[in-house]
Amino acid sequence: MVETENRKSVTGVGPESAFAATRRWLDSPLGQDLLAQEARIVEEEFEGLFGEQCLQLGAWGEPRAFLRYARTRRSAVLASPPHLLPDERPDAYGRLHRLPVASESIDLVLLPHTLDFSTRQHEILREVHRVLRSDGHLVILGFKPGGLWGLRRLVPGAGLPPNLSNPVGESRLSDWLKLLDVRIHGLTRYFFRWPLSRKRLSDSRVWELRGRRWWPELAACYMLTAQKRVVTLTPVRRPWRSRPKVVGGLIEPSTRVARIRFDENS
Repeated sequence: MVETENRKSVTGVGPESAFAATRRWLDSPLGQDLLAQEARIVEEEFEGLFGEQCLQLGAWGEPRAFLRYARTRRSAVLASPPHLLPDERPDAYGRLHRLPVASESIDLVLLPHTLDFSTRQHEILREVHRVLRSDGHLVILGFKPGGLWGLRRLVPGAGLPPNLSNPVGESRLSDWLKLLDVRIHGLTRYFFRWPLSRKRLSDSRVWELRGRRWWPELAACYMLTAQKRVVTLTPVRRPWRSRPKVVGGLIEPSTRVARIRFDENS
């Protein structure tokens, strides 16, 4: 799962129990519908993104469920050791706010709801900016604080992901990325259904098309895509130093002055 703090949550559930609860939620009909929808939009987004390295920070569902669509030559999942279930095997372990990755070495970074469950959101984004190459791409999946799921208090029996207490809205996330000099490329809102885990919807794709067209603000989730700006260095040329010009008339001595002096000494 995504990284969370290594402490008890506000509900008194330890990190291991909270992680197991999140995994159970993803195995529910609601969670499976969400993962299926996210797999489709990630696949569409990855079609035009190429390069050498793709890095996913945090696990959401099966560790490599999204990376199977990556068009890069190599891909890896990096997750935090204390927040993994026994059957999960990421490619690398490390703190997401202190990535053991060389600077400017990654072409594509994926954050699948990683920021929604972390209290170190700014630090993670700064690390992502550090490891991204110039012109590298960033794909972020997040839960909308508003929309249908923002009305969860009015829905009895709403089945929301456990410990989802710190979702980042797309507007605030866009402002953070602009401060890092990251260019926002696109925003896709998706998953238009009530947070009810009782049964799966057979016409979920129909609802997706209707929601994106008629009521995009009611979406439960969003995908934000961005690109790191290329820093162009314009060389400052030093002005050519021209030789000092000699004022006309001072190059050769005056023959008249010399003749006068000669006459005076005679």
